[in-house]
Amino acid sequence: MRKCQVPFLLGMFLWLGAVSWAQDEYNVWPDKAPGVKENLPDQYRDASKSAFSMVTTPTIRVFVPEKKTSDACIMIFPGGGYFVCGNDIGLARYFASKGMTAVLLKYRVPRPQGMAKHIPAFQDAQRAIRLTRSLAEKYGFHPERIGAMGGSAGGHLTVMCCTSSSVQSYEPIDALDKLPAHLAFGIAKYPAYVLDDGRDNANGPDKGNHAKMVEDFVFDAKTPPICFLHGDADVYSPMGTIAIYQKLRTMNIPAEVHIWAKAPHGFGKITDQNRNQVGFWQQAAWDWIVAMKLN
Repeated sequence: MRKCQVPFLLGMFLWLGAVSWAQDEYNVWPDKAPGVKENLPDQYRDASKSAFSMVTTPTIRVFVPEKKTSDACIMIFPGGGYFVCGNDIGLARYFASKGMTAVLLKYRVPRPQGMAKHIPAFQDAQRAIRLTRSLAEKYGFHPERIGAMGGSAGGHLTVMCCTSSSVQSYEPIDALDKLPAHLAFGIAKYPAYVLDDGRDNANGPDKGNHAKMVEDFVFDAKTPPICFLHGDADVYSPMGTIAIYQKLRTMNIPAEVHIWAKAPHGFGKITDQNRNQVGFWQQAAWDWIVAMKLN
């Protein structure tokens, strides 16, 4: 376990104001993650350090709000196609600025050999949920009000954790694994790999219009409400979002869907021309959290 206190000057993030947060970091696994032979130093994709190209030692970072107003906690599952893992500090800070404890997961990448692309990340996420639940009393949030948000591969991972908490993705190793891995809510931003014509990559020429949902998701009694954010021009078809929404509706699980016309994967560069359309997706997510009485 590693622990650090780091002050941040949020002049770098003008939309959040001049506030700072404590940031504690914990190793997800007590020794090596399943299947890892040697813990190696993290590698960044490029000099911007916006994403990790190699991770063998998964961690969570806890962002503590200066003025906590919510007893909920949101976990951030970054995207990156399971080839890289994004370093979504800005999104964690956004929710901390709203008064909610945020936990940023750094999961194993790149994609593994000999197994499905998402298995190591899913193992890390399930263990991270349990670890986060064990920290609830320390950080002052409710252990049954932990949710997750992710985009692209992180959106897929969010749906995996929301729907498939009954799946045992790894063999238990200690007392922490006796804790449940279910979530109280999810926010899936343009989730990838949802349809069978895009199981590992973007959807095919049919754009997912007649594709079926993959069998990765094991919907169960613990599946929570989910909010979806997607673009109609996304190469990962919004029909995947619609398929999950339809399933949730048949289970009487509250869900919300936002699909913006002509918006590409990642919503593209936010400019003055599209700001009023997709530029406020974070606010849409927060408004849903408020509507669900999680704020």
